[in-house]
Amino acid sequence: MQLDTLKLSVEHHIATVTLNRPDVRNAFNETVIEELTGAFRALGANDDVRAIVLAAEGVAFCAGADLNWMKKMAGYSDAENRADAMTLAVMLNTIYRCPKPVIARVQGDTYAGGVGLAAVADIVVAVDTAHFCLSEARLGLIPATIGPYVIRALGEAASRRYFLTAERFTAAAAQRHGLVHEVVAADALDATVQALAEGLAQNSPNAVKECKRLVQDFASRPIDDAAIADTADRIAKIRASDEGREGVRSFLEKRAPSWRDAS
Repeated sequence: MQLDTLKLSVEHHIATVTLNRPDVRNAFNETVIEELTGAFRALGANDDVRAIVLAAEGVAFCAGADLNWMKKMAGYSDAENRADAMTLAVMLNTIYRCPKPVIARVQGDTYAGGVGLAAVADIVVAVDTAHFCLSEARLGLIPATIGPYVIRALGEAASRRYFLTAERFTAAAAQRHGLVHEVVAADALDATVQALAEGLAQNSPNAVKECKRLVQDFASRPIDDAAIADTADRIAKIRASDEGREGVRSFLEKRAPSWRDAS
């Protein structure tokens, strides 16, 4: 695929999608949104890919919306604004719903929509010097399209604070609230991300996909009779799947499962 704002590589079942606009702190515009959507759709459908790392070049992970893009939006009609916002919403949901696990490698500051990119990842590893900021209210805006994902990651109480104050907060605070999973020194970032990605690639691809879907479907769902029946149905189906049968057989026979032999 032809990419102007991203770099894309796949090696040993691990894909790396890198935001490549360091001169504008990896801020996104229409092209970035389109390319991220296309890249994650393609990687999600690629059977050779078992984990995806979302990374960035330069000193910042993502500064949110590109200033020139924002200038264009100022002159949009209501219909144009709605259509433009929908492309961003679709991009975020494409990453969130990608059947492959996504690790965000946050090497620098992450603002506004960039926080949304982190929130749609399954695992977030950040350097200890990174800062986060939901800065929309300073500009008279709200973090609407990223909101559902950020609220799930940060929680309601922290989201109320940081949405309203638009203050910067540290990687340690982001970890405390649940947005970030691991905070590491800069010289440990790549090794930490690589170890996580390699671990994901060793697991059953189908089980990983279904685990991700299970969490998303049940994160805020009531545990009622329908939910109980749904979970029983899911485990019954995966037990009967090819990878489910192979996983149990390999465990009993004390050997590596077939998907690991192929990696």
